[in-house]
Amino acid sequence: MKDLAKNKRLKRKSRQNKVRAKVVGTDQRPRLNIFRGLKTISAQVIDDSSGKIIVSVYDKEIKTKKATKTDKATEVGKLIAKKALEKNIKQVVFDRAGYKYHGRVKALAEAAREVGLEF
Repeated sequence: MKDLAKNKRLKRKSRQNKVRAKVVGTDQRPRLNIFRGLKTISAQVIDDSSGKIIVSVYDKEIKTKKATKTDKATEVGKLIAKKALEKNIKQVVFDRAGYKYHGRVKALAEAAREVGLEF
């Protein structure tokens, strides 16, 4: 069973490296990076040229008590988009960090698009 978990991690790391080779954030178009844990989800807007995190959101900032993980991802997407728009960031490059584009990742991305981020 440990070999299966190790293999899944290695596959995700390989997908992540492929995405990172193509996706680079600049000061005009920073990178929207996500992290999806077993229970949590977070997002960051990163300027790779200076190596600084511009905006970050963690699902613990949302005050809903009983919500599904997908609902929390949607709220994180809306909140990251609002914070980015306050800092005059309208366009980003989406970095899914090796996760497949469905479920919570898709919910976060679509919520950010609804608020006004372009990617």
